[in-house]
Amino acid sequence: MSFKVAIIGRPNVGKSTLFNRLIGKRLALVDDTPGVTRDRREGAASLGGLKFTVIDTAGLEEAFDDSMEARMRTQTNRAVEEADVALLLIDARSGLTPLDTHFAKWLRGRGKPAILLANKCEGRAGADTLYEAYALGLGEPIAISAEHGEGMVELFDALQPFAQAREEEEQADGDMDILDPTDERSDDPTLQLAIVGRPNVGKSTLVNQLLGEDRMLTGPEAGITRDSISIAWSFQGRPIRLIDTAGLRRKAKVSEKLESLSVNDTLRAIRFAHCVVLLIDASAPLEKQDLAIAGMVVEEGRALVLAVNKWDIPEDRDAVLRAVRDRMETSLPQVKGLPVVPISALTGNGVPRLLPTVLRTYDVWNKRIPTGHLNRWLAEVTEQHPPPMVRGRRLRLRYMTQVKARPPTFVIFANVPEELPDSYVRYLTNGLRETFDLPGVPLRVKTRRGRNPYSKE
Repeated sequence: MSFKVAIIGRPNVGKSTLFNRLIGKRLALVDDTPGVTRDRREGAASLGGLKFTVIDTAGLEEAFDDSMEARMRTQTNRAVEEADVALLLIDARSGLTPLDTHFAKWLRGRGKPAILLANKCEGRAGADTLYEAYALGLGEPIAISAEHGEGMVELFDALQPFAQAREEEEQADGDMDILDPTDERSDDPTLQLAIVGRPNVGKSTLVNQLLGEDRMLTGPEAGITRDSISIAWSFQGRPIRLIDTAGLRRKAKVSEKLESLSVNDTLRAIRFAHCVVLLIDASAPLEKQDLAIAGMVVEEGRALVLAVNKWDIPEDRDAVLRAVRDRMETSLPQVKGLPVVPISALTGNGVPRLLPTVLRTYDVWNKRIPTGHLNRWLAEVTEQHPPPMVRGRRLRLRYMTQVKARPPTFVIFANVPEELPDSYVRYLTNGLRETFDLPGVPLRVKTRRGRNPYSKE
C-alpha cells in the first residue's frame, strides 16, 4: 500500500497545478479564479521512483458555519486525517499572509507531519518569502515551481522517509494491492461508472449514498461540483471506479471559462466511462437537456441507465414513470428497453436497486453472440421480410458476424450494401435486440460489400 500525501493551502496558491505535476497529467481543473477545486481528488503520483497517492484539496478558509466554504474545509480536514504527510503550499510571489500563519498553526496542532512548500519560485522570485516562511514553524521551506517543475528533487528527498516507513510496514504486514483510481488500462476489470445530469439534480448526493459516507461536497447551491472526481470503490466484490461529474447545462448558457472547463471534463468522463447513470429530477422529468445528454451518451456508445431522483416529490408516481418511459421510447428508440430506476438519493429509497441494474446493463453491453446463431437468425428474418428490390435487382444479405462488443457491433455483408435502406437496417436492429435479449444498449449494425468469388482479383 503506497503512502498518502495531502496538498493543502489557502485558495489559488497552485495546489491543483502541483497535483497535476505529480500525477503526470492534467486531471484537475486549473484556472486563475480562486476556489476552483471544491472536492478532494485522489490520484496515483510518481516522483523519481517514489509511488504514492496524492490528494488535491479545496483552498483552506476560516469558516465554521453552514456555508459552502465550511463544507469545503470539512472535506480538507478528512483528507489531512487520511494522509501520512501534508504539503502546506504558500505563494512565494504574494508573500506570507495571516491565513498562511493561521493554517500552519492549525496543522501543527493536529500533530500531522508536514512539509512546507513555497510555490511560484521560478528563478529567484519569492526569495524574501522563503526567509519569512521559517516563522511558520514547519521547518525549512522548499522552493518549487509547480508549473515549471522546479524543486522536485528537493521534494523527493523530503518525501523519501515516508516511503521508507511505509515500505517497512508492508514488509512487516505483507504486501497489499490497492486499486489505482486513475489507471485507465484496457485490461483493467474495473467498471467505470459515471454519474451525469443537469446541475442540482443530486449527483453528488447519490455518490455519497452509494459510498455510505459524505465523500462529495453537497448543498442546495447549483453547480457545486466542478471537477469530475474519480473514486475507487467495490460493490459485492466487483471493483468500480465511480465518477461524479459537473452538471451539464445547455451549451448556449455556458459563457464562463471555468464552467466550460467543467463541461469538457464531464464530456471526457462520459467518453471514458463504461456505463453512465443519467440522473433526472422527478419534479421536472426529461427536459430537453436531459434528452440531449442521453443522446450524447448513446452516440458515444456507452451503456446507459436512467435514474429518476427525488422520487418522494411527485404525487402520481405511476403517471410520471409512464411519461418518462414513453418519452424515452419516442425520443431515443435506438436504446429501446432502457432501464429506468426511481430513487431518492437523499433518503436512500430505491438506491439498492440501482447498482444491480447497472451491472445487468453492463453485461448486456459486453455481450457476444456466436456467428452461427447470427447467420441462422439472418436467414430467418430475410425470409420473412426480404430486403427491397433496387433497380429491379434483389439485395442479398450473404453473411453476418459480430466484430466487437462494448457496444455490440455487427457487420452484414451484402452484394450492394450502399443501397440497403436505413429502414431495413432499423428492422434488423430491432430484431437483434428482441431475439438476443439486448435491451437498453446502443447497437451498431454496419454493412459491407461481400467478396465476389468469381472476381479475377
